[in-house]
Amino acid sequence: MTTPLTLTTGRRSDGTALLTAVGEIDMTNTDALCEALDSTTGPVILDLTGVEYLDSAGLNVLFARADRVELVATPLLAPVLVISGLSDLATVHGL
Repeated sequence: MTTPLTLTTGRRSDGTALLTAVGEIDMTNTDALCEALDSTTGPVILDLTGVEYLDSAGLNVLFARADRVELVATPLLAPVLVISGLSDLATVHGL
């Protein structure tokens, strides 16, 4: 069974790609996250403020794209992003 995750694409006023995730990111839906991130060119802002859970499979997706992803996170996800080391590789807002 796939864990519910909603991904919405858009653009910021400066033209930067924006991907908003709502729900949980785990091994059952990382393919959708990969597709959404890979369907954009250039830098992507990934808004994780609506994400309640992020497992190691989701982190793996983000690590593989750390050079082009800028994250917006809540204090709930901050420890995961810091302890994993992802915050050292990608810009993270909200820490």
